[in-house]
Amino acid sequence: MAVKSELEKLGLYCISVDPGQVEVLGPLSDSQLRNFKVALLNAGLELIEDRKNILIERIKTVVLDMIDNSDHPLKTNFSFYLSEMLNLDYTYLANSFSAMQGITIEHFIIANKIRRVKELIRSKEFNLTEISWKLNYSSVAHLSTQFKKVTGITPSHFKHMECADALLPAMCEL
Repeated sequence: MAVKSELEKLGLYCISVDPGQVEVLGPLSDSQLRNFKVALLNAGLELIEDRKNILIERIKTVVLDMIDNSDHPLKTNFSFYLSEMLNLDYTYLANSFSAMQGITIEHFIIANKIRRVKELIRSKEFNLTEISWKLNYSSVAHLSTQFKKVTGITPSHFKHMECADALLPAMCEL
């Protein structure tokens, strides 16, 4: 919304705004581009002009959307899904991502899946079986193993720590 609003303030017609990509009608003058960059910075956003950086942001957007907004497990693997969504060869995506980010797409996905697992545990809305299904794990054991490998503790221990942390302020007030 902020991007579209700033474009309209500059008198530019916005054809489409997608994460990591904006399409406007007609070319932008140098002054319009400068003004747009300043407006985005003031809104806490940044214009990415380098094609590799744009690709990396698009990869991140697809991965985060897949993890955070999916109510149904994927019917395909992440590499196929990512390749299909971005219409590019997965090897190219993986090599570009690793070169620019210093980690693999797989590690980025795992880190964000574990972040999401923590959020879902904190919400107390789902049990571990539901969380593992929701995040496309093959089993609760697989989720637990990966969680422990990344965090050093089991999901159950994390859940109990969360409960203890929630009780601590009340206990301190006594």
